[in-house]
Amino acid sequence: MTPRTARRALPRRRRLPLRPLLAFLVLLATLAMLMLHGYVHNEILADHRVRPEAPSERVPAKITDGGPVIDTRGGRTDSLRVPERRIVLTFDDGPDPTWTPQVLDALKRNHARATFFVTGTMTSRYPELVRRMVDEGHEVGLHTFNHPDLSYQSKRRVDWELSQGQLALAGAAGIRSSLFRPPYSSFASAMDDRSWPVSKYVGGRGYLIVLNDRDSEDWRRPGVEEIIRRATPAKGKGAVVLMHDSGGDRSQTVQAIDTLLPRLQHEGYRFQTLTEALDAPSADTPVTGVGLWTGKAWTALVKAADVLTTGLVVGLAVIGVLVFGRFGLMLLLSAAHARRTRRRGFRWGPAPVTEPATVLVPAYNEAKCIENTVRSLVGGDHPVEVIVVDDGSADGTARIVEGLGLPGVRVVRQHNAGKPAALNRGLANAGHDLIVMMDGDTVFEPSTVRELVQPFADPRVGAVAGNAKVGNKDTLIGAWQHIEYVMGFNLDRRMYDVLRCMPTIPGAVGAFRRTALERVGGMSDDTLAEDTDITMALHRDGWRVVYAEKARAWTEAPESVQQLWSQRYRWSYGTMQAIWKHRRAVLERGPSGRFGRVGLPLVALFMVVAPLLAPLIDIFLVYGLVFGPTQKTIASWFAVLAVQAVCAAYAFALDRERLTPLISLPLQQLLYRQLMYVVLLQSWITALTGGRLRWQKLRRKGGVSAPVPAEGALR
Repeated sequence: MTPRTARRALPRRRRLPLRPLLAFLVLLATLAMLMLHGYVHNEILADHRVRPEAPSERVPAKITDGGPVIDTRGGRTDSLRVPERRIVLTFDDGPDPTWTPQVLDALKRNHARATFFVTGTMTSRYPELVRRMVDEGHEVGLHTFNHPDLSYQSKRRVDWELSQGQLALAGAAGIRSSLFRPPYSSFASAMDDRSWPVSKYVGGRGYLIVLNDRDSEDWRRPGVEEIIRRATPAKGKGAVVLMHDSGGDRSQTVQAIDTLLPRLQHEGYRFQTLTEALDAPSADTPVTGVGLWTGKAWTALVKAADVLTTGLVVGLAVIGVLVFGRFGLMLLLSAAHARRTRRRGFRWGPAPVTEPATVLVPAYNEAKCIENTVRSLVGGDHPVEVIVVDDGSADGTARIVEGLGLPGVRVVRQHNAGKPAALNRGLANAGHDLIVMMDGDTVFEPSTVRELVQPFADPRVGAVAGNAKVGNKDTLIGAWQHIEYVMGFNLDRRMYDVLRCMPTIPGAVGAFRRTALERVGGMSDDTLAEDTDITMALHRDGWRVVYAEKARAWTEAPESVQQLWSQRYRWSYGTMQAIWKHRRAVLERGPSGRFGRVGLPLVALFMVVAPLLAPLIDIFLVYGLVFGPTQKTIASWFAVLAVQAVCAAYAFALDRERLTPLISLPLQQLLYRQLMYVVLLQSWITALTGGRLRWQKLRRKGGVSAPVPAEGALR
């Protein structure tokens, strides 16, 4: 065996599908950023329990009788007080984007410094305010990350609160702090048997515990004078004063600062940071190296998560407007379409169309389906010429058709060149001016061709869209596609017909005026959605494109997730290509400009933007179920589902379909929508990365046949 032969004999390694993988990674990254946003907004891992007072039998007397600063570092049990005529203003729970800048401005006006005990969540969200605190000479201490009552928490959670707080400080201001104030803490005399072990443990981690002498209780908003009274120490004594720069309206706090500071400064008080008042080295030390860059990466991620979440919320609002707007339009305009086309005596023109039509059937390896397809055409009630264009099939498709020996049916063979080339080849061999196009896996009802060509009685009509239906809807995935076809595609087509901007003649069932096709150059292979491309071209050329609801065709929908993925990937990407190809219509005049300024935006909104944003409904559903508010989340989701159910029921009623498949509508919204989202996201990635997508042939089973109409339906 030669080396070349040996290489050929080796099994080929499967290539990793990078674009689908990238689509899933984008989805996972979005979910991760949403979780991060919830974490820093106290929606995840937040614990709002506050333990009631407990006995203080195990707390040393020197602590309960001592000062507000407790030092348990290195096994010590010491208590410190602020010297006389020194005041340490401390502010908890910030930084806040509204009130912290006003507090800092008030301190700057009065030439005072203070100590801010910040939470990690607020520091992560507003790092620029912490940098300002440090730059203006203030001291910063930790107040945990999520503000839980630490007496409820394990040592592991306490360590987490401290380390995450330090990470946020490093990212915000490039520092770490050795000051710590426990949430919900009070005076040293209030230390009890629950909080004391926590203080000892945190002190053992190298922190100085800072409580307070004077509690302004500004969070109650008791009035400026009352805040000043509570914050003022006994004559001549030093004090650690507790205030807040976050957690609500702090306008009274700001006013109290501007009154309190000049008054006490006049009495000889100095307003200093804690370590300044204690004549100790600064508690804030610089962070360098890996710790600094890890902190910066953290704050950058939090900022990105905030921006992304804001965008998602805006997107959710947009999708809400689009969904309800689209449903409203569909209900109103589809009803108008049904009333117009179903009224007694309605005709497309002065006389019915009776001239024969040429039916083009492009076929590539359709051996399992082609016999049912061709026989359904020959058994119709309208004169037709059937041309099966065999596009290089390798399964004997052409021989099967020729072996049937059906009158009016002929086969045209060509080397494999793709569907557009096959249709153009068939058009060149067509003997009639009315051209019907269908897929090789589709079955027509006896009246389909007749109903499909009737709109050509109007000389302005250049193309007609038929009513494509799912023939294999007995599986769950088939039922979901059945709902999509009836509710989405056909209800959409009624709306687009009224608006005169039908975006797509379905490849499964459509008809064209030959002169219209020739004027726009026939079928193009510029995109993977040749049906959408040709429809847009006809609009731009001034032709009307209408919908014939009675022209029903039964097609074999994909029966596996992989096949469905392949089909919708091609559809989505092809639609994007068609929109981009015809983008100049937006700036043009006449029929082209009308379609460009009405049709293209609607197609982009309802077929590209809306499906891409629709999963936000389910993402926020999951988030709300896990992290709250649960009841409002469930109510909102079911409200959207109810609107969709109403529209779906109305669409099924218009098409005279049984409502039984709608039982699976909730599950379709949860699973099917996510699949369509990832497909569309992958299409976006393919478009943005300049990728090329080849035509993908679906495997067919050939089990679809047209249902026999009931006698009432025939009448």
